[in-house]
Amino acid sequence: MTEKPWLAHYPPEVPHTLSYPSMPVQEYLTHAYEKFPDKVGIHFLGKDITYHELYDSSKRFANYLQTLGIKKGDRVSIMLPNCPQAVISFYGVLYAGGVVVMTNPLYTEREIAYQMNDSGAKAIVSLDILFPRISKVVKETKLENVIITGIKDYLPFPKNLVYPMVQKKQYGMTVKVEHRGINHLFTEIMKTASTEVAKTPFDFEEDLALLQYTGGTTGSPKGVMLTHKNLISNATMCDSWLYKGTNGEETIMGIIPLFHVYGLTTVLILSVMQGNRMVLLPKFEPETALKTINKQKPTLFPGAPTLYIGLMNHPDIGKYDLSSIEACLSGSAPLPADVQEKFEKITGGKLVEGYGLTETSPVTHSNLLWGERVKGSIGMPYPDTDCKIFLPGTTDPVPNGQIGEIAIKGPQVMKGYWKRPEDTAATIVDGWLLTGDLGYMNDEGFFFIVDRKKDMIIAGGFNIYPREIEEVLYEHEAVQECVVAGVPDAYRGETVKAYIVQKEGYNVSEEEFNTYCREHLASFKVPRIYEFRKELPKTAVGKILRRSLVDEEIAKQDEAVPS
Repeated sequence: MTEKPWLAHYPPEVPHTLSYPSMPVQEYLTHAYEKFPDKVGIHFLGKDITYHELYDSSKRFANYLQTLGIKKGDRVSIMLPNCPQAVISFYGVLYAGGVVVMTNPLYTEREIAYQMNDSGAKAIVSLDILFPRISKVVKETKLENVIITGIKDYLPFPKNLVYPMVQKKQYGMTVKVEHRGINHLFTEIMKTASTEVAKTPFDFEEDLALLQYTGGTTGSPKGVMLTHKNLISNATMCDSWLYKGTNGEETIMGIIPLFHVYGLTTVLILSVMQGNRMVLLPKFEPETALKTINKQKPTLFPGAPTLYIGLMNHPDIGKYDLSSIEACLSGSAPLPADVQEKFEKITGGKLVEGYGLTETSPVTHSNLLWGERVKGSIGMPYPDTDCKIFLPGTTDPVPNGQIGEIAIKGPQVMKGYWKRPEDTAATIVDGWLLTGDLGYMNDEGFFFIVDRKKDMIIAGGFNIYPREIEEVLYEHEAVQECVVAGVPDAYRGETVKAYIVQKEGYNVSEEEFNTYCREHLASFKVPRIYEFRKELPKTAVGKILRRSLVDEEIAKQDEAVPS
């Protein structure tokens, strides 16, 4: 058996091994500034920022952090949507020698306090509208400084004057923060700080660049320790996969959140590494996204299935030109084959499914954008990435075609979990990262995800994989989005329930879906319950929250039990 059969499918342009210069993440911004000083690095809602301006602002932010006492290894939280300040802060923290803690702006006070305490962050950068939420938890944490900015700070005239009125209408309030005490204004920092930054010692392999917290679907969120080498190696792998692109000439669409490691690597880091232009949107609104694509002509569009589905199902999609899109790598959730085919037909570009985890910086696998790809497969491992299928609970490989746990080895694999040596030891075994995902490899070296171990449904003694049922449902013309979950059942242990969002204009009944599923699935896999919804709960990156739906069902069943 060939050790790495997938290598035979690599196109000549993709090397089997890559080289990674031993320099920190932020030095790629220095190089972009030196090579493309006047090139636009960020486009944000009508405002352009050159690489010279981005570099200068990042250095000023770093200088200010150092004056606040931030030193090598100190953690700084960035709690921002996609906006120029998020990019400036990210590189500024790294120039100052700190470690970035990406924080979801949607977090509640409890979630903010937990992450700040677990990470030990000394400072946080956030929006004015979120300041009241942060203020309530500061005393519970080790935060010494709060840096506040606003979306309006980087809007062009006259949008910067109009936006506060829009914000007040949307949130019912305006927030004013004074530049004094532990509170600092981003705009004042940019006016007063120097670009002089004290250099700190650096270790490419060991020094952390990022603490990225997992979603916490099983217990409390864990801080994933990602080094400079982890992030640079993964961005370099992504770069090698985009071999038809021209560095310095591409435009990357940045809708996927930068506070998620997928957006951070494939938009922020990769764009700067290549010297390209990133077009940022602070949140996903289909019509705004379509208008932006039509006008800004992005060529690369990393995303999640829910983004592509949202665009495709917009009633006015025919009014917009999406033909600039050449390559899309879909991550964070399974990509239905029907979505792939329709999106490629609309844009004329390529959309392929990839795979990865927060613990792998995040990408490990992808189908080829320009070359062989296999329907239903996550593709093959990236250069320098090894993958095996182990018998669950062991490190014993299983034969090709047999389902087991996917295990990863490569330079993008995390250093470990922050302050959790036992969890680290349980997850990284003999150098292999045990993903918790079930899948198999065929004889050609293409990998297939069956499902998460924890999402597998056991009903009446049968092992049922939600993804298989979801693929069938997505092929139905009425289905816009769906998710399948195992819900408690007194007789079968669990039973299969499908949650479905139908496309506008459709009203397919439960009976019709049941008939359809019975034509395409074994009887034990057919959903016993269907629930139709206007929308499904999702994470900020667009991953459908299966677990929250199961929790809802459990709560409903508990309420129905007489006390």
